Amino acid sequence: MTVSAEPVYWDPFDASLAQDPYPIYARLRTEAPLYHNEQHDFYAVSRYADCQRGLGDWRTFSSARGDILEIIQADIEIPPGTLIFEDPPVHDIHRRLLARVFTPRRIAELEPRIRAFCERVLEPVEGADRFDLVEAVGAEMPMRVIGMLLGIPEADQPTFRDRTDATLETGDGGRINHEEILSTEGFQQYIEWRKKNPSDDLMTELMTAEFEDETGRRRTLTDEEVLTYCTVVAGAGNETTGRLIGWFGALMARYPEARRELAADPSLIPNAIEEILRFEPTGPFTARYVTKDVEFHGATVPAGSAILFIQAAANRDPDRFPDADRFDIHRVSQHMSFGVGAHYCLGAALARLEGKVAAEEILRRFPAWDVDWDRAELAQTSTVRGWKTLPLVIRGA
Repeated sequence: MTVSAEPVYWDPFDASLAQDPYPIYARLRTEAPLYHNEQHDFYAVSRYADCQRGLGDWRTFSSARGDILEIIQADIEIPPGTLIFEDPPVHDIHRRLLARVFTPRRIAELEPRIRAFCERVLEPVEGADRFDLVEAVGAEMPMRVIGMLLGIPEADQPTFRDRTDATLETGDGGRINHEEILSTEGFQQYIEWRKKNPSDDLMTELMTAEFEDETGRRRTLTDEEVLTYCTVVAGAGNETTGRLIGWFGALMARYPEARRELAADPSLIPNAIEEILRFEPTGPFTARYVTKDVEFHGATVPAGSAILFIQAAANRDPDRFPDADRFDIHRVSQHMSFGVGAHYCLGAALARLEGKVAAEEILRRFPAWDVDWDRAELAQTSTVRGWKTLPLVIRGA
């Protein structure tokens, strides 16, 4: 490849770089496998092997100060029960509580209800010659699923979804407000109500489950811990799965041969979802706090630094994936999009199921479409990359 005379520069807060970050990611892997951004004071690695090493080593690369750059650099106290912002052994104790809900059996049992949600949100656009996929499905279906899991009344579910979106969205060059992203505002009334009206949902399970904490004491979660759990689940489940559905719509328009294959043979859809996750991950990078001096490529990252592991770059590392920039629904690969090790995404099976069901139901009704790219808009956020609007123009197969 041709190496630019200018040193490579990458800024996760720059909206223009987020439009198509992959050329810069390729340069990072080649020219600056350990990258240091002086302006924003962080390090970054982009090769598959480096991301795998770092994300799997929680002792050196800690989540205890957050997994978002802005939160790590704010140096704030993380509320107890913020599972994604914890390290073992506390993390493992708390994770086991949620793992009771996210078992393969329980996830599989959700499929009929998820399909019913999907059918319901697609009903208003059946027969339409164009509609916004994000508005119709990407913003609606995951909200219904998470609302069902948590036991949030249906009328109130849009409020929680919109709050999550507003918390993560930033202007060009802007940063996430760490106070807003850690806020549990809104769930307290449901916890008080659910105490008096227990049900078969995650909120009730979290309030009543007994466990042995890190001190060896047998107890249930405090209200504050339940609030934090619910906030984390609602935020992660709504935002990332919705973006996955948007990328399905965009990539199927860009690669019509793949879309035709999937429409003709839906059994290919689960593997296609994996390729979409590899090719356009909704969470392109993850931050960690460096607990001790560590070396990458002959240079030292000092203790106390923030480092970003760019999974989106690792997912297209040619040393790991042959012809890595080619979208191939038949590719069998182990991508980085759900993380590695102790913090591997607990909701991965649910996200895959929602993506599969959405793809099946969309293709069953709409075998072919284009995107009105002039009216499509990427959401501006420093943590999640996906479509804010994606107008589909329906056409014959």
